[in-house]
Amino acid sequence: MTIKFGPAGLGSVADAEKVLEQYKNLGFKICEIAFTYSVYIKSEDAKRIGKKAKELGIELTIHAPYFINLNSSEKEKVEASKKRILKCCEIGEELGAKRVVFHPGYYGKTSREETYFKIKKEITEIVNYLKEKKWNIKISPETMGKINVFGSPEEISQLVKDTGCDFCIDFAHILAREKKVDYNKIKKLFPQEHWHCHFSGIVYGEKGEKHHKTTEKKEWKELFKNLPGDKEINIVCESPTLIEDSVEGMKIWKKIKI
Repeated sequence: MTIKFGPAGLGSVADAEKVLEQYKNLGFKICEIAFTYSVYIKSEDAKRIGKKAKELGIELTIHAPYFINLNSSEKEKVEASKKRILKCCEIGEELGAKRVVFHPGYYGKTSREETYFKIKKEITEIVNYLKEKKWNIKISPETMGKINVFGSPEEISQLVKDTGCDFCIDFAHILAREKKVDYNKIKKLFPQEHWHCHFSGIVYGEKGEKHHKTTEKKEWKELFKNLPGDKEINIVCESPTLIEDSVEGMKIWKKIKI
């Protein structure tokens, strides 16, 4: 098993190259750029930042804006959601990013089955568009942490089978949603060689996720004990102390590996 560690954040365009150098010095091999509120990197800057990341051996990925709902009852909101994902893909392609992670949508007033088929249809259209454009970037719907939000491990696994999209396994979200992480189930649902994962501590209640928190040592150790040994794995840390937390996870992993 090989693991790439890194944080969910790059910061400002002006400081991006300097931050990437700091990440390299800390031993990070991946960085997820947070377009969670807006796609803030322009085309000309994307090429420069992507070139620097490639020189430093840091894999870039993107998290799309939170304002996405592919199951909205309003057609214009669905179209706006798809445009946001595709804008991330466009800039991501220029960055040389591998994937765009996104939250697919909400159940709303529709059944889980209806929601699945609606979201599957929209993701299929996006995947086909990427093929037409001959872009290399993948789209990765994420396992979600609230019970009223689309994105159970089973739903995401089925989307991968039905649409050819990629995926993001968020272990904190799975814990919050299901009150435990059934690692054997996850291994069966995602047999792929490469896993893109999010991880952090999390505070949750009956309805699921409340907020992320700094990961405890025992939580890191529990994760490493249960990860499959035959995969390439990205671990993007989303805790409030994401730099220190990523470093801590990396240190614990190195000790276990030795």
